[in-house]
Amino acid sequence: MAENQDQVFDVAVIGGGPAGLSAGIALARALRSVVVIDAGEQRNLGAESVHGFLSREGMSPRDLIAAGREELTRYGGTTASGFVRSASREEDQFILAMDDGSTVTVRRLLIATGIVDELPDLPGVADRWGRDVLYCPYCHGWEIRNQKIGVLAADPHSVLQALTFRQWSADVTILLNDALELSAGQAEQLAARSVQVVEGKVRELDVTDDRLTGAILDSGVTVALDVLVVSPAAVSKANMLERLGLEPAALQEGPGTRLETDESGRTSCPGVWAAGNATDVSAQVITAAAAGLRAAEAINADLVLADTRRAVEAARVPAGK
Repeated sequence: MAENQDQVFDVAVIGGGPAGLSAGIALARALRSVVVIDAGEQRNLGAESVHGFLSREGMSPRDLIAAGREELTRYGGTTASGFVRSASREEDQFILAMDDGSTVTVRRLLIATGIVDELPDLPGVADRWGRDVLYCPYCHGWEIRNQKIGVLAADPHSVLQALTFRQWSADVTILLNDALELSAGQAEQLAARSVQVVEGKVRELDVTDDRLTGAILDSGVTVALDVLVVSPAAVSKANMLERLGLEPAALQEGPGTRLETDESGRTSCPGVWAAGNATDVSAQVITAAAAGLRAAEAINADLVLADTRRAVEAARVPAGK
């Protein structure tokens, strides 16, 4: 980041996805000096389009990010490319160490780095992630409606996944993959909704002409599929905060980690907020953007109080002192 090393920003937003850019724009419109630092590794860049975002339905994720960056700079915000290696505190400021050796000094931090999806160790899954290997029904359900949908079991939550995807297709199969033993109640639920159950471990995916056609079991049997639903571990990317004593916590609802915050996005570390998938791993694009806006409002309010305290202290000093 080749910015003025002497400049002190009011806020640095680490992560330039929907949450980070939404916050950055709100802070810039509040006349705060803000820099959004982004490494260009948003979670949804592999997807073809954005869904569930009012007025932006079907828009390319890259186009959405580009539009957000243009809006940020239009209001006077700064964008910077690169990784933040670490963050440390010096009195009432934070020093960010960048991967190019430069540093950025800021008064407040917003972490919007998102998460990394750690996919099942199954040949073919990573190559097809975001296309016909999916996770979120509300992101992709309409596009895969009435297709042959397989759910790769990982834990008891996979039963709810199968029942949920049944809303979009009458042809849903849960592949137990030697990872799940159904209870009598679960088996009854699946049968009542006509969800097929396949036992045995999945060996690899069957792909023809760059299109998923099935899942191949260890037995050699191929289960015909158009789509495979998996349960990735959602792992935080906020390791740069370790020197501040802020570490991601384990998820309660599945494998993975996240930053814990209050409703405004405030973390347990004074001066640090988090928004988007960094704290809510299930947040979609529009809800991540809303969380960024909410955090920006809280950060600006915090800075207003800090600025007021400074003004009061300055006013109490007799003239000439």
